[in-house]
Amino acid sequence: MIFRGLDCEILYITWAKLKSRASRYSHIKLKRQDLSKLYVKNSVTRVSHPRPSRIRAKLGLKMYRTSRSQMMQPLVRSGMGVAPFFKVTVFEQEHFQGKCQEFTSECCNIHECGLDTVRSIRVESGAWVGFEHHDFQGQQFILERGEYPHWDAFSGSLSYHVERLMSLRPIYCASHVSSRMMIYEKENFMGRSVELCDDYPSLQAMGWSKPEVGSMHVQCGAFVCYQYPGYRGQQYIMECERHSGDYQHWRNWGSHCQTPQIQSIRRIQH
Repeated sequence: MIFRGLDCEILYITWAKLKSRASRYSHIKLKRQDLSKLYVKNSVTRVSHPRPSRIRAKLGLKMYRTSRSQMMQPLVRSGMGVAPFFKVTVFEQEHFQGKCQEFTSECCNIHECGLDTVRSIRVESGAWVGFEHHDFQGQQFILERGEYPHWDAFSGSLSYHVERLMSLRPIYCASHVSSRMMIYEKENFMGRSVELCDDYPSLQAMGWSKPEVGSMHVQCGAFVCYQYPGYRGQQYIMECERHSGDYQHWRNWGSHCQTPQIQSIRRIQH
C-alpha cells in the first residue's frame, strides 16, 4: 500500500490517538491489521486533498494559524536613496560656503572637477586621505567622518602653513577595531620591534626609546602616524593595502617625507 504525504499525516495522528488509548487500557492490543482497517475507514477516497478544516474537524484536532511577520520577510535593497559607503563633500570657501562638489570615489585633481581650491570639508561616510598636490602627492591629511569648517581643522598643525588640497581618495582598508602593525627600529625591518593595535599619543611614553621609526609593516587595517606627540605635525597614512603593508624605508611613507621622526600613532576611524 502506498501512502501519500497527507495520508501519512492522517495515519500518524490516528496511530498516536490509538496509542494513547492503549496506554489507558492495557487489555487493548494494537495490531497492524487493526491499524490498516482504521486507516481504510478514515482514508479519503477523492483524488484531490480535502481541506485542512475538514481534517481537523474529523480528527478532533486544534491547529493554529501562523503568519509571516515583517522580520521574516527578506530584506530588499532597491538601491534608491541609499547613501554610498564612501561620501565626502568639499567646498571652495570656509564654513561650507561657495561652490561644492561631492565625491564617492577618488579624485586625482580637483581642478578637473571645476574647483579652484578646498577650504572646508564634510565627510559623511568612510575614511579619506587628502593630498596637497594632484595625483596624490605632497602633504597628507587624514579625513574621518565629521566636519572640517576650515583648513586648521584637518591640517594637523603642520610646521608650515599651506592651504591647498588638490586630490583625495578613500581609505578602503580602514578598520578601527581590527588594526595591527609592527614598527621597527631600523630600516628593512631590522632591530627592535613592537606590535601596535591601539592609539598611542606618545611612543616614548609607552617605552619606545627613539623619536624615529626605521620601517613598518601594517598587518591589517590602517594607521595615521604623526611627526610629534599628541597627534601633531606631518601625517603619514599607513595602509595594509599599500605596498602590501610593507614600508621598508621611511621614504616610502610619502613624497613629502623628509625625516623618519614618528612620535605618535593612532588607528584610523572608519
